[in-house]
Amino acid sequence: MKYAFLFPGQGAQEVGMGKTLLEEFAAARRVFEVVDGALGFPLSDMILNGPESELQKTEFTQPAIMTVGIALHSVLVEELGVTPAPVCSAGHSLGEYTAHVAAGTLTLEDAVRLVHLRGKLMQEAVPLGVGAMAAIMGLSAEETEAVCREVSEEGRICEAANYNAPSQTVISGHREAVDEAVKRAKERGAKKAIPLKVSAPFHCSLMKPMARMLQSAFKEVSWHRPSCPVVANVNAEPVEELHAIRDALYRQTFNPVRWVASIYTMERLGVETFIEFGPGNVLSGLVKRTLENAVTLNVRNSGECRALAELLKGGR
Repeated sequence: MKYAFLFPGQGAQEVGMGKTLLEEFAAARRVFEVVDGALGFPLSDMILNGPESELQKTEFTQPAIMTVGIALHSVLVEELGVTPAPVCSAGHSLGEYTAHVAAGTLTLEDAVRLVHLRGKLMQEAVPLGVGAMAAIMGLSAEETEAVCREVSEEGRICEAANYNAPSQTVISGHREAVDEAVKRAKERGAKKAIPLKVSAPFHCSLMKPMARMLQSAFKEVSWHRPSCPVVANVNAEPVEELHAIRDALYRQTFNPVRWVASIYTMERLGVETFIEFGPGNVLSGLVKRTLENAVTLNVRNSGECRALAELLKGGR
């Protein structure tokens, strides 16, 4: 079986995620302890007990989702006896960092500090209320891009931020421009055009100043060649060289997530089954909307982790 590992981005979080893992597996408990030690505060308590209002803050959401994804992966490898051999891996937005931890590019300690900083810088990059994002469904990517160009002008930005599925594109930028784009998208025949509940306009050029600060932090951590290629958000190409990995993570901060193209790249590499680690099943849904006959599996709890281990060890 040729498979890829997928790791979700912001929006998949929920209070209590990972609870069954902690109850049953020492490897999961070690991951949560490492994260708490690296950050210097008990993120694990927030993940398990909330409050939800705190967990929803970008600076906490991003390391929290990474923690759960890596806990699931660690249980699979360290306790269930699987030696993973994915064709490649990929992650949506912050999930790209999680993919690199699973592939050994970054240690969990370094990566969780980076994504905590990333979330904090993203939150601070644009004053609250100035930026916005919206999901446009039912228009092609080209139609959505045309709407963005129409509403953008000097000092007012609206750009494609996530190419999630062939007829779902998320836009990002100044609130006035995004609101106008939502209105025009509906006039163009969009099935839905929904403002998103986010605290900042991610993956657009308004994030460029904070990306430079994040890039400076890259110099303070150790990077290692990954055990498998990681398909980069910014260009949907598999990367293994360290300079290419760092450049891709820097540029994805202020460029769109090319998820549709990433799925096609994984298909081209021979991937038949897409395995998503972490809360929710958003990425699995996007894969199915892009590749009609794709096989997807979700690994969200201890039971699904055991089922995956049996499947991979059986070689089916």
